[in-house]
Amino acid sequence: MDFADFRPYAAGDDLRFVDWNIYGRLDRLFMKMFLEEEDLGLVVAIDASASMDTGDPNKFDVARRIAMALGYVGLVNQHRVTLALLQDGRANCLSGLRGRRRTAEAASWLIAQNAAGTCGFDSACRSLASARLGRGMVIVISDYLLREGYESGLRALAARGWDVFALQILSPEELDPRTGDQSPDVRLVDSESKSEVEITLSNTVVREQKRRLESFNAALRETCLKLGVRQMTIDSAVD
Repeated sequence: MDFADFRPYAAGDDLRFVDWNIYGRLDRLFMKMFLEEEDLGLVVAIDASASMDTGDPNKFDVARRIAMALGYVGLVNQHRVTLALLQDGRANCLSGLRGRRRTAEAASWLIAQNAAGTCGFDSACRSLASARLGRGMVIVISDYLLREGYESGLRALAARGWDVFALQILSPEELDPRTGDQSPDVRLVDSESKSEVEITLSNTVVREQKRRLESFNAALRETCLKLGVRQMTIDSAVD
């Protein structure tokens, strides 16, 4: 703690913080005030639903690399780092990491994780918000293409007092359905529900897909702005 200022003594103040040197000179009681440096932490949470295990480059692999890069920055700067996996309505955490020597442990944990099932984003975020992780920044990495939505989960994290950052990862195929050399006649399979639909990638269909994606992303940005959450969308092909 760093010294900040003096103030007059008031009944009930802790006598340990009385400046007795001033009392000896002025015969008056003054309290010493301090600025306490708060131990802020970094939480990096990854959506580990099956829909993240898609794309070329794979969205889940990119999410883990980003989590490792951000976690490393926190570790070498002696911040308290927590890595979390959001899956099936739960938040599986590796917490209490601090210092460069914990880098290998963080990397091994991330490598061992797999994307499967559903996210249960709202429940997983509430679980993360209820964990005793102190205060600081939480970065949530997801494609945000969630059947149940994302607003309640982000609101739960923001209400916890954290500085929340929503990082959306989309694959090149999601940004442009004509990426690659596939036939215009395709069968789309939902990686979580396994439902299927056959479509032809005509100009009309592609334009409508892009329009809906832009509308979806605009709604995500507006929701984050309303909640005080910072947001960014990136292509998984970006190094």
